[in-house]
Amino acid sequence: MFKSVRSKLFISFLLTTLLVVLAMALFMRSSLDRGFNHFIEHRQKEHITSLVDSLSEYYALNQSWDMLANNKSQWANMLWQNNPHFPKHPPPWLTQHPTNEPANAWPPQLPDPHNNRRIKPLELSVMLLRADHSIIFGRAELVGQLKLYAIPYQGQNVGYLGVLPGLPITQLIELEFIEQQSQAFLWLVFIAILLSAGLALLLAYALGRPLKRITAAAKALAIGQYDIRLAIESKDELGQLARDFNDMAAALAQAEQTRKRWVADISHELRTPLALLRGELEALQDGIRPLSRDAVDSLLADVMRLYRLTEDLYQLSLSDQGTLSYRKTEIDPLLLLQDDLTSLMPEFTKKQLRVRFNPRLSTPVLIYADPDRLSQLFRNLLTNSINYTEAGGELQIDIYQQHSQLIIVFNDSEPGVSADDMAHLFDRFYRVETSRNRHLGGAGLGLAICQNIIHAHNGKIWATPSPLNGLAIYLELPINL
Repeated sequence: MFKSVRSKLFISFLLTTLLVVLAMALFMRSSLDRGFNHFIEHRQKEHITSLVDSLSEYYALNQSWDMLANNKSQWANMLWQNNPHFPKHPPPWLTQHPTNEPANAWPPQLPDPHNNRRIKPLELSVMLLRADHSIIFGRAELVGQLKLYAIPYQGQNVGYLGVLPGLPITQLIELEFIEQQSQAFLWLVFIAILLSAGLALLLAYALGRPLKRITAAAKALAIGQYDIRLAIESKDELGQLARDFNDMAAALAQAEQTRKRWVADISHELRTPLALLRGELEALQDGIRPLSRDAVDSLLADVMRLYRLTEDLYQLSLSDQGTLSYRKTEIDPLLLLQDDLTSLMPEFTKKQLRVRFNPRLSTPVLIYADPDRLSQLFRNLLTNSINYTEAGGELQIDIYQQHSQLIIVFNDSEPGVSADDMAHLFDRFYRVETSRNRHLGGAGLGLAICQNIIHAHNGKIWATPSPLNGLAIYLELPINL
């Protein structure tokens, strides 16, 4: 029904404030009624006591009710004069009586609304009965509802003052006070509703405005406007939402740039070996180059570079999607590293690279890992040292334990890596300028794959300058204790 956030906020705030106002109004009215009723009951008791005493004195003076009977004016004056809070002159409804009623009929049937009031003056709620319950002033049809108060004289009951049920009041001003308070409560509720509506509208606008901006920004972000940002105007949850939105927009912008760079890098990496293959095949086809073993070996080398690139991309995509399989078991990583180093030792010898293997462990350690993936990690790092370290250099592998972590450090000699390049070594397709020879270096995916493998083993990998003036790669793997 309500589609906009502002409408929902407005209705929510309005209903909340209305409930609070109505609850307060009902509580105040209930409290006023209870207090006023208590006050009226106390007044009524005083008035009834005074009236009973006055009637007892009247009977003592006249020794009967004969002079009072049928004298409605004297009865009305006696009622009014015994009101402890009466004004000087009785109201017309007390002194003017219908002529078509019996002389002893009381209370009178008044043409005004007094007889229909829930709260009536005490003068319209009393009757006078003799000791035998015969009526002096009253109405026979209402006698059964009376609460009787005995009128004593010399130890005997000479009559009864009967009071009709209800909440009688002692003077008209009290009735007017109740009516004024009722009207005041109604006006209070009406004004409170208007104020609540205004406040709810203001709050809905104040809270809905930033939400509307966020909605518009989200729509712009959905169509690719990643440069959009929200102004942070507060430190509350809406301000935090704006900050989170800006962070998300920045992350999406970076992801979009990375995607574009990926497409450009992949197309470049694929285009180069394909161009070489095409050129060599066209040379063979045109007879410019003879179909010899060297030509086939060259073609195979280009195909293998394409294969390695596509295999690296495939492995990296599986790792990103979390579908790269890992069969972990308890293994000794030193034995695995030694096997990989032994397998690649001819390559190190061919390039005249010295290898120093320095395990500094008092006892063998075990880690929970996939031996194939860990071997892939080790071989990638060893191959990088073979490809990028200058001939005649060296590789130093240090292994030691630090608390519950196994640390493996690959330190190689020159060339080194600048600080700017160091921060991007694990980025995909990133290579420093000195290693862009595709006959030596790869496509720049090896360290990215290493990073995914080490993270899958709950480890860490980072790079620093090597004390041998080359590059140092640190591996940190948790040990099974």
